[in-house]
Amino acid sequence: MLRAFSILNRPPPQYPGHAPLTRIERGALAIGSAFGSLINPRRGDLIAALGEATATPYFIYRLRDAMLSNPTGRRILRDRPRLSSETLSMPYLRTLPENSVGRTYAVWLDREGVSPDTRDNVQYIDDEECAYVMQRYRECHDFYHAVTGLPTMVEGELALKAFEFLNTVIPMTGLSLAALVRLKPAERERFFTLHLPWAVRSGLASEELINVYWEEQLERNVDELRAELNIEAPPDLRQIRKMIRQQEKAEREKRAKNTQ
Repeated sequence: MLRAFSILNRPPPQYPGHAPLTRIERGALAIGSAFGSLINPRRGDLIAALGEATATPYFIYRLRDAMLSNPTGRRILRDRPRLSSETLSMPYLRTLPENSVGRTYAVWLDREGVSPDTRDNVQYIDDEECAYVMQRYRECHDFYHAVTGLPTMVEGELALKAFEFLNTVIPMTGLSLAALVRLKPAERERFFTLHLPWAVRSGLASEELINVYWEEQLERNVDELRAELNIEAPPDLRQIRKMIRQQEKAEREKRAKNTQ
């Protein structure tokens, strides 16, 4: 007779690095990582743990089934590609045409100071195939950034998370929006008036991004791919912030001149 899964009776790992959790442990991980990532949104390890703890039992299976129902998604599940500096030649991507997917991705990584190797390995999802699905989503996240042009600053991350929630239905992407409390009032107003409407429109209309075989799209025109996926180009957050800084500088100079 099999004993119930408990702290003292853990089943063996289903894949390298797998850490089976009881329901109580999974709940504690979800709560702890949620509070920790809210306090420090740059803790990628906590965000990753929150994603895994809240993705089961339903949501990661829904995403896996979306891949199984799509020809390209099935190929990805069969091939199990990984995205890293070992599988993507960054020097080559930098030589591609300016508006290609690969060049756009490389330029975004360089500008943000990010590497393809910064994504944690999945540990807490029990089903081995679903663990790969979560890993694939995690490693493709920077392609979503690059295609949309959204930066890694909190405002940009929240805009992308809102889009991802409607595209993937992974709870962590929706829960991350709690970080809105960290935005300044002007940033929060800009999010609700500009980026949230964009995220809703594109998130509901776009194709399932988990089914994009990014390794096969590197030489394509990024605008064509975005149109094919039904993703609008969001408002340019960097340009908006630049214009605001210029306006604030002009106002300061004007006030200083008037006081002389």
